[in-house]
Amino acid sequence: MSRPTDTIAALATPVGTSAIAVVRVSGPDCASLAQGLFGPVPLPPRVARHTDYRNLQGAVLDDVLATFYQAPRSYTGEDSLEIALHGNPFIAQSILNDLLARGIRLAEAGEFTQRAFLCGKMDLSQAEAVMDLIHARSERALAAANQQLRGSLGRHLSELTEGLLLVLARIEAYIDFPDEDLPAEDRRIVVKELDTVLHGTARLLATHHYGELLRDGIKTVIIGEPNAGKSSLLNRLIGRDRALVSPEPGTTRDFIEERIILGPHCLRLIDTAGLNPSPAALEKLGMDKTLERAAEADLFLWVLDATRPIPALPDSVSSRLTPANTLVLLNKADLLAESTPLPFTALPSLSISALTGDGITSLGDHITRLADAFRFDQGDEIIAINARHADALRRATECLNTARDKVANSGPTELLASDLRGALDAFGEIAGKIDNERMLDHLFKTFCIGK
Repeated sequence: MSRPTDTIAALATPVGTSAIAVVRVSGPDCASLAQGLFGPVPLPPRVARHTDYRNLQGAVLDDVLATFYQAPRSYTGEDSLEIALHGNPFIAQSILNDLLARGIRLAEAGEFTQRAFLCGKMDLSQAEAVMDLIHARSERALAAANQQLRGSLGRHLSELTEGLLLVLARIEAYIDFPDEDLPAEDRRIVVKELDTVLHGTARLLATHHYGELLRDGIKTVIIGEPNAGKSSLLNRLIGRDRALVSPEPGTTRDFIEERIILGPHCLRLIDTAGLNPSPAALEKLGMDKTLERAAEADLFLWVLDATRPIPALPDSVSSRLTPANTLVLLNKADLLAESTPLPFTALPSLSISALTGDGITSLGDHITRLADAFRFDQGDEIIAINARHADALRRATECLNTARDKVANSGPTELLASDLRGALDAFGEIAGKIDNERMLDHLFKTFCIGK
């Protein structure tokens, strides 16, 4: 894609009444626009000037702070102008209307970040991190977005690409001299180098699930028999009466979902209908939904009534419970005498009282440890790829495995080079080195206006 030649503007802050709003302008006309609006003395770069904003008719629309950013030292890499005004939507729209009357075009969704990408201010994975940063719901999600914005994923990809280019250079040498073929010793070297790239690719691909959890929240399903205290636990964790609580068993007939921040993580808490071995017809429908939610859960909170024997679970649920994804909560501990032993479970357990709140602080610590285990170690960096990255890495892996098989089976060198270029193209799609205009347009349209 070629660099745009027009100048764009948009409100860079949310629509609504506030103390301050910001109108962002970017493009080649910014310097002359700034002088026309706030001249005759030019705005010095990166210095805010308190001044009046006058429209084409000379009427003062607001007193503003105007800051000019000279290319390439701006967010987009182009000449840019940011106008901070009072956060009155009418004033903001009036200034935007005046800019449009001066020949400035209204920016499309994501167009500022798209221009930053086209001007080389960031690679495509960094551009996507801007959106992750805006929508981060937890401390871990924010940390991952910040690290990706600073190029963590790009650095890992660069290492893989460099390793693959070395292999390709070795192969191309044999293509340039067709009378030669890869001797056995060189084939062993190529296999070893390909294995290194494959290992690095697999490590990045393994972070996909963690990326989904950071962006969408960790799906945490609360299970247990009727009247064990599941809904009371949900209400306790979210801090309000979201679910009905009754001494009558089977109150919850459908699942209830709420997002909460617990420690550094965002959880999608799902309260489900009780697992009753002898349900009535309507209760059975609720249990079916419980089994559906359990099949796709990331974490389980198995709530037991500590005053009763441990009930059996359906096989489809019990087969999914492991020490890595389950915490057994021995609820109603406040009803037990101090000398009463708690039920033994083979899974990690915690004594709590959803009624009094005892043990809830410790519950947060336990869930944090379970959730942290989803992170695939990449040293000190949090790497959490998205679905687009994962698709490209899977295609790269397929090309690399095909190439490796050709090397091991003395396949044609020309076809081997083609496989390696396919892997390079897949890597390039992640960072945006491949010129795919349709893909780029689709990606940036998911951004908000003004970003």
